[in-house]
Amino acid sequence: MALLDWIAPDNDLRLTGEGVRLRPHRATDYAAWSSLRARSGGFLQPWEPTWPADDLSRAAYRRRLSAYANDVDRGAAYPFLVFRSEDGMLVGGVTLSNIRRGVAQMGTLGYWIGQPFARRGHTLAAVRAVTAFSFKRLALHRLEAACVPENAPSRGVLLNAGFKQEGLAADYLKIDGVWRDHLMFGLVSGPSGLRR
Repeated sequence: MALLDWIAPDNDLRLTGEGVRLRPHRATDYAAWSSLRARSGGFLQPWEPTWPADDLSRAAYRRRLSAYANDVDRGAAYPFLVFRSEDGMLVGGVTLSNIRRGVAQMGTLGYWIGQPFARRGHTLAAVRAVTAFSFKRLALHRLEAACVPENAPSRGVLLNAGFKQEGLAADYLKIDGVWRDHLMFGLVSGPSGLRR
């Protein structure tokens, strides 16, 4: 990862967590991102929407960056890549999306981790960092997240990050080509912006 990636106009969107650093995607991340996603395809695809045929192409990545920039400009979503602090290695991603203002003041949290870095605490640290960003910097009141019932590691991340399981949504999202039930989780901020 280039030093210039950390000295950029989006530096106010850089987050830190225990052993991780987070920042928005950049064009220079393409090689590391596509390599990690490709190596982790079999590990990730059972828990994600079906990947388009060109999902890992440079053209698709450019379209992704454009959509992300538009979302950030509108305050609708904040996608982050997650890097290991010790060596700057890309390990995964976390996205705060579907941000709703007005009477809702809430957003939806999603995340992924590359297979070589799974179960090492990186995802939990990144989720905690984005949670703090959501409540303190964005002044959101509530976060939601979901996972398929069989995804015990994802459920563990959410519970360890302070989310509470709130129910089951039938046929909630189309995952790996099939409509799947999801466990629903929520986390509400306290009066000072801290989790409770």
